[in-house]
Amino acid sequence: MAAPQNPTERAELAQALRAAVRGEVDLGATARALTTMDASNYRRVPIGVVTPRDADDVAAALAVCRMHGVPVVPRGGGTSIAGQATGTGIVLDLTRHLRKIVELDPVARTAVVQPGVILDELRTAAAPHGLTFGPDPSTHSRCTLGGMIGNNSCGAHSVAWGTTADNTHALTVTRYGGDTLRLTRGTVPEALTGLPELIRNHLAPLRTGFPELPRRISGYALDALLPERGTDLARAFCGSEGTLGVVTEATVRLVEAPAARALAVLGYADEAAAAEAAPGLLPHHPLTVEGMAADLVRAPAGLPRGGAWLFAETGGATPAEARAHAERVLRGADALDGTVVTDPAGQRALWRIREDAAGTATRMPDGTEAWPGWEDCAVPPARLGPYLRDFRALLAEHGLRGTPYGHFGDGCIHVRIDFDLLSPPGVARFRRFSEELADLVVAHGGSLSGEHGDGQARAELLPRMYGDELVALFARFKDIWDPDGGMNPGILARPARLDENLRFDVLPKRPVDVEFGYPHDGGDFSAAVRRCVGVAKCRTAEPAGTGVMCPSFRATGEEAHSTRGRARLLHEMLAGNAGNVGDTGDAGDTGDTGGVITGGWRSTEVRDALDLCLSCKGCRSDCPVGVDMATYKAEFLHHHYRRRLRPASHYTMGRLPTWLRLASRFAPALNALARVRLLAALTKRLAGIAPEREIPVLARETFTRWLNRRWGKGTFIFSNDEVAMVWPDTFTEHLSPEVGRATVRVLEAAGRHTIPAGRGLCCGLTYVSTGQLGKARKVMRRTLDRLGGTLGTPVVVLEPSCAATLRTDLPELLHDDPRAAELASSVRTLAQYLEEYAPDWQPPRLDRPVTGQTHCHQHAVLGDAAERRLRERAGLTGELSGGCCGLAGNFGFERGHWDVSVACAEESLLPSVRAAEPGADVLADGFSCRTQLEQLGGVRARHLAEVLAEGLAEGPDEGREAGW
Repeated sequence: MAAPQNPTERAELAQALRAAVRGEVDLGATARALTTMDASNYRRVPIGVVTPRDADDVAAALAVCRMHGVPVVPRGGGTSIAGQATGTGIVLDLTRHLRKIVELDPVARTAVVQPGVILDELRTAAAPHGLTFGPDPSTHSRCTLGGMIGNNSCGAHSVAWGTTADNTHALTVTRYGGDTLRLTRGTVPEALTGLPELIRNHLAPLRTGFPELPRRISGYALDALLPERGTDLARAFCGSEGTLGVVTEATVRLVEAPAARALAVLGYADEAAAAEAAPGLLPHHPLTVEGMAADLVRAPAGLPRGGAWLFAETGGATPAEARAHAERVLRGADALDGTVVTDPAGQRALWRIREDAAGTATRMPDGTEAWPGWEDCAVPPARLGPYLRDFRALLAEHGLRGTPYGHFGDGCIHVRIDFDLLSPPGVARFRRFSEELADLVVAHGGSLSGEHGDGQARAELLPRMYGDELVALFARFKDIWDPDGGMNPGILARPARLDENLRFDVLPKRPVDVEFGYPHDGGDFSAAVRRCVGVAKCRTAEPAGTGVMCPSFRATGEEAHSTRGRARLLHEMLAGNAGNVGDTGDAGDTGDTGGVITGGWRSTEVRDALDLCLSCKGCRSDCPVGVDMATYKAEFLHHHYRRRLRPASHYTMGRLPTWLRLASRFAPALNALARVRLLAALTKRLAGIAPEREIPVLARETFTRWLNRRWGKGTFIFSNDEVAMVWPDTFTEHLSPEVGRATVRVLEAAGRHTIPAGRGLCCGLTYVSTGQLGKARKVMRRTLDRLGGTLGTPVVVLEPSCAATLRTDLPELLHDDPRAAELASSVRTLAQYLEEYAPDWQPPRLDRPVTGQTHCHQHAVLGDAAERRLRERAGLTGELSGGCCGLAGNFGFERGHWDVSVACAEESLLPSVRAAEPGADVLADGFSCRTQLEQLGGVRARHLAEVLAEGLAEGPDEGREAGW
C-alpha cells in the first residue's frame, strides 16, 4: 500500500480528514518528524498525524484513509522497541484525548478504559480500592493501555499476575474502513468472515505449533481461538501490534494489591547461576523474580555480595507478613549472600536501577553504543541458565557485547547489544547474528519475543519459530481482519526485512562541525543526538518528585516540548541535511525516506521546539541515556543565529554580566526608574522581557566591593590551606550580595578565611544559554587568564547554575584548554566545601522545618547530598521539592514564556511552600528560584548560607569582626 506522493494528493487527504474528524489533523513537518521513530532501531516517515477526540473520530479517520488508500498506524506512548509504532501513512495519536477511565468497578474488579489512559493513571485510580492492574512494564509512567494491548505487555509482576492478555476481558475495536466490533470470549462477530472456518480447518497446527511458556508473545495468538480455550477473540487480538484494528475501549481485570511489600535481594556468582536459581523461588509465590548482572549495575551500593542479583518481591497484609514472606524466600534460596529490604525508599532505589535499565544498557561501561533488536527473547524458566551460557558464547563468536537482565522468573531476557548499525558490514553482522540467535532461542524451546512484540525486528524470523504453515495462517488471519492491508503494513504479517528502515541510515556519514566537545560521544553531535532511544521517561505527566525532567512537557503535554521530541527533531534535521548540515542548508523536500526537517541549523521547527526548553539540565541526570538537551539547545542557537539578528532577549539577558557591571554604579537611580510603570513597561518591551515580570532590584553595593572594603579593615595572618575563594557570580555580585556576605560569615566561623576572587570573572552562563558560544568562549578564556596562578584553588560557587556551567560547559566548550578542566575540578558548592575542608565544623543548631527547592542544575550536575547532610547537622528538617521553578535564568523572563513558567512553578515548588509547616524556612540556593517565589508566591526565600549565618549571628560570637 503506497502513501500519497505528491502535494496535491496530500492536500486532498488533509482536506478530507479535517472535514471528517473533529480532532487535530497535522501533516506538517514537526508532527511528522516527531513520529518517525519509536524506541526501536527503526524509522519510517509518516504522512501526518491525526489526534482523534473520540471513537467516532477514530472510525472517521479510518474510513477516510481507506478511501484514499493510506496506511494507518495506531500509536500510544511510542515506547515500542521493535518498530511497530512507526509507519508510512497516518499516525493515530491516541494519547491526547482518548485517555478517560470510563468506569472502575471495585466489586467486579474491572475497569473500562480508553486506549490513551496511562498505566500509572489506572493504577492510581484503582489504589484506593486496594486494587491494581497487574502487568507493569518499566515504562509504566508513560505507556498507554492501548499500547500494552497492542504489544501484550507484561512487566516485572507477570509471575504473579500474567500478561496484558491475561488481564483483558473485552475490547471495542475499529477496523480499517471504520466498522466497529466488540470482542469477547466465546463469540466471533459476523464481520470476520472466514475466521471460524480458518480455526476449524487447522486445529492440529494450532494445537501443536505454539510453545508452552509464560512469555510467548511472538506472532498472533491464534491458539486463543481454539474451542477448548473458549474462542477468546479479545485475547487473540492482544499482541497484534496495530495490524488488525484500533482499540477504542477496553474492559480490563484488576487484581488485589498487597497492602505491604518487601524485597529479597539475592546475590549469586554470575548471571547463569542466578538464572538457574530463579525457578526454585517460584514455589514461594513471589510477586516478581527479576535478575541483573554486575555489568548493568555501575554502582552496586547496598547490594549483597555477588556478580549477579535476583530481586524477589513479596507481599502481605502487613509489613511484618511481607517481611516474613521475603525471609522465607531468602532462606530457601541457594545464594552467596542476601538481604531483605522493607524500607519503601530503599525498595524504590533498587527498582529504579532495574526500570532505568532500558536506557542505561544503551551504553556499555566504556561508552560504546548498544542497541535493541533482541531486547526480550524468552525461554522456559528451567532453560534460562543454559540459554544464557549459549547466548554469551554466541555474542563472543560474533565479537559483540551485551548486558542481559530482565524477568528471570519468566525466562525473559532483555539485552542491548553493541551492534554497528552505521556501516554495511556492521548491519550485515547484525543480520547474521539475528538469524543465529533466533535458531538458538527456538532450540531452547523459546519465543523470539517475550514482551515487546515482533515488530520489524523479529517478524521476518517467525518462520524459524513457527514454521511456514503457521506463518501462512498468520497472514490469512490478518487478511480476514484487514483485507485492504491498511493497518500497520510491514509488521507481523508479510513483514519488512529486519535490516531495512534503520534509523541510522539517514544520518550524516561524517561528524558535524560543532562548538561543544561532546566528550561522552566522541565529539560527534550525531552520536549525541542518537543517545535518545525513545524510552520516553521525559514524557511522564506526574510531578517529578525529587527529579526534574521534563518540565516543559509536563506544562504543555506536547511531544514537541519533551526531551524525546526535541531529540527527534534534531535527528530529522541531521537526516534532512545529511550531506551538508550548514548554517543555511535547505535541501528541499527529501520525501519519505530522507529527513523531514530540511532547513538545517536554520530550521524553524527545531527552533520553535527548543524555545520552550528551560535548559534545566534535568535530562542530563534524569534521562536514562544522559541526553543533554540544554547543551544541544545552546549548540543549535549558536548556529541558527550565526551572522543573523537575534531576539532582543539575547542582547539583554544573554549579555547580562556586561549590562550589570555598567549599571552597578548607577544602582539607586536605576532602581527608582524601574519603579516608574511606563518606563518599566517600555524597558521590558525593548529588552524582550515578559510584561508580567518585575525587574529585579540592583544591589547598592556589589559583593566584591563589600569584600574588598572588608578585607582592608584588618590584617589577617593565616596559612594558605585556610583560604577560601568565593566566586563572584553575576547574581551574587549584583543582585543578591547578601548571599555572599552570609557565606563569608559561615566560612570564617568554620575557620576558613575568604579572599577576593577578583572582579570581572564570569562563567559564561548567560552567553551559553542563549547560544552565543563564540562570546562565551572569549569570556571563559578571559576568566581563566585572570585567575592565573590561583587556578587549582578550591572555589566556592554559590549560584548553582554558575557552578554547573563551570563544571560542564566550561570544559566542554574549551576542550582544547587544560586550564578549563582544572577550574572545573576546583568547583565546590558551599556544603561540599565545608564537608571537604572543614569536616569537624559544627553548624549552628537551628531545629526548625524547611521547605523550598533544590536548584535543577544542582540536581542534574552537582548533586545535593552534601547539602542534605549539612541541613541535617543544622537541624533543618524536611524535604525540598524537585522539578524546576520555571524561571530558569533568562527563560522565565523572556516574552512568551510566562504561562509555561508559571505552570512549572505551580507543579511542585509553589504547592510545597504553601503546604509547609508554620515557621518553616524557605530555602532556594538559586537566584531564579528565589525570584520566582517572590514574584509568584510573595515569599522570601533564602540561600542556605543566609540561614546558617543567621544562626551564627544569634550565637555568642555575634558581630565579632568589624565590618560584618
